[in-house]
Amino acid sequence: MSTGITIVVGLFGGLGLFLLGIQMLADGLQKAAGERMRRILELFTSKPITAVLTGAAVTALLQSSSTTTVMIVGFVNSGLMTLTQAVGTIMGANIGTTITAQIVSFNIHSLAYPLIAVGALFYYFSQKKMKRYGGMGVLGFGLLLLGLSTMSASVSPVREYEPFLRLLVTIGDRPLLGILAGALFTAVIQSSSATTGLVIAFSWQGILSLPAGLALIVGANLGTCITVVLASLNAPISAKRAALSHVLFNLSGVLLFVIFRRPFTSLVLMTGGTVARQIANAHTLFNIFTTLIVFPLLPYFVKSVTALVPGDDAILETKPKYLDDRLIQTPGALISAQKEALRMGSLAVDMVEQAVSAFTDGNTDHLDEIERREEVVNSLEKAITAYLAKANQHSMNETEAREIVNLMHVVNDLERMADHAVNIAELADARETGKHELSDAAKEDLQKMFGEVDRISRGVLEALGDQDVDKATCLIGEDDKVDDLEKRYRTNHIARLNQGLCSPDVGVLFLDAVSNLERVADHAHNIAEAVADLAFSK
Repeated sequence: MSTGITIVVGLFGGLGLFLLGIQMLADGLQKAAGERMRRILELFTSKPITAVLTGAAVTALLQSSSTTTVMIVGFVNSGLMTLTQAVGTIMGANIGTTITAQIVSFNIHSLAYPLIAVGALFYYFSQKKMKRYGGMGVLGFGLLLLGLSTMSASVSPVREYEPFLRLLVTIGDRPLLGILAGALFTAVIQSSSATTGLVIAFSWQGILSLPAGLALIVGANLGTCITVVLASLNAPISAKRAALSHVLFNLSGVLLFVIFRRPFTSLVLMTGGTVARQIANAHTLFNIFTTLIVFPLLPYFVKSVTALVPGDDAILETKPKYLDDRLIQTPGALISAQKEALRMGSLAVDMVEQAVSAFTDGNTDHLDEIERREEVVNSLEKAITAYLAKANQHSMNETEAREIVNLMHVVNDLERMADHAVNIAELADARETGKHELSDAAKEDLQKMFGEVDRISRGVLEALGDQDVDKATCLIGEDDKVDDLEKRYRTNHIARLNQGLCSPDVGVLFLDAVSNLERVADHAHNIAEAVADLAFSK
């Protein structure tokens, strides 16, 4: 094998190990502490300065700025975080992600095999989840170091290759070229840590100068925005604004670097004895300085982003809107819980409509919105149930106690309706992924069945809102019509399968879809019974 091929194989093999290691490290840490980090982000980002600090700490622990940014976008969409808070957290995430470069810049690759051995031992043989997740993180870190060491060793012969060395000198002399190269490479592999690791691997061999390394890591900072940009393409306005904030903030850093490159390089030269350490320090200082400069201008920055992405913010509020603890000892608590249940029900019924539309039309662009709505429905179900349980601890007469029990059943059925909507959405995704065509007759049957289910579901919500016993009573027997439709459409579809008008693959998906719709009607029936009982108890 020629030297050139050996270098390329070693370089990309090491890069593969590095990427695998970083993924395992991030996955292990996220599984061990991800939900806690999500909760911390939710609680400690109320002020811009705490948002910056929290974003840095969470990203340093999760080892993934992309993960932090995705959570931030979700919080903005759900109304838990304003755009100002989101920008502050993104600034902190940029600082926190530099911890990887700081660690690997120390020449500790001799620890790779011991870490892999210990991590594998815990990951494959431990019975406890937290130890397995911890082992996964340690194993990932060992693979990361091994990949870095492999890359460094493979590029050693390049020190004698003059054309490549001249290219690196050119990058050092022309920073815009280095920034572009770093941005493009990071956009392709979608990991700024990998780009920084590669730069450090070259610097270990004395191949890369500090000016060239600085240009490449600044470019990597810009290239890492591609992940959140791609994720926001079909997302609501709030997500687009958060993504644009990330791009503009990192672009501001690039401009500042171009303007102050010489004094910044002089400062970095004093921070470490090796180029590897200087590059790692530069990565951290670059993000800190950018944050310090942009942070005082945060209100204007947010206004600019809002102006660039105009439109009404379609925020999906996660927190309860109507549950008032001040009413917990009064009959008003039941009215508050009922209003929140109606909001929850509207979300669940809309989810069913979106899922069926995706299944029949094959348009799966908005399936992520169904997932976000399910999170809200689950959150509201827990909040309403806890609120009602708390209200029940206070003096309640027999009628009010009965209402509380019935409302608990209602919110449980609404949550189950949302679950069936998610099931149908997953079937829609499977149909689109497998390119399974649905016949016109099957689409027509499904739409007719959905029409009945939707009529009943929205009817019981109206009955709940109006406390209309007559309407609720009339709807109690309506799910029998849906049961009959399910049997008829199952028979129709089996006939189409026998005639070869539909493929067996799509046949299974169709039958699962009508089954889930029938279950939605069952839960609507349960709600109608509960509403009738609520009204009769008055």
